[in-house]
Amino acid sequence: MNHCSDLYVLSALACQLSECLAEEELEFLAANLKALGEMLDVAAARQAVCKK
Repeated sequence: MNHCSDLYVLSALACQLSECLAEEELEFLAANLKALGEMLDVAAARQAVCKK
């Protein structure tokens, strides 16, 4: 598995943030990061279409 280190870093970051942020702040950050991920998916799909 080539991405295990990525998963480890993300897991460690999530644990640290959950200890430092209030529940409301954590929920807000999670929602924003989900939105960012979806936007990046759209950007990647557009790039793939433009390359064809």
